[in-house]
Amino acid sequence: PAFSPGTLAFTLSLVLALFVLHGLEIWLYAFVYVWLGAVSDIATGVYFSTISYAAIGYSDVHISPNWRLVGAIEGINGLLLLGWSTAFFVPLVTRLGRR
Repeated sequence: PAFSPGTLAFTLSLVLALFVLHGLEIWLYAFVYVWLGAVSDIATGVYFSTISYAAIGYSDVHISPNWRLVGAIEGINGLLLLGWSTAFFVPLVTRLGRR
């Protein structure tokens, strides 16, 4: 069965809210990196934070060697929070689809 317009709107709103929440967490880490002096500017901080949070981890050359462990911790944190969001989202959408 297809989702009703209200269910579809709720689902899209939930996806957007999760996206914004994870984006805020990424930006908070980026500001911490700049505040610590681990990166030179906010653009580098956001880039490094995004690849760390998503556990992609292209390279740690963008961060001061003294703070690389913080990037690794962010990767673990991001992996857990993204997994937690998925664990919350999938059963909810499954229940909504059964209505």
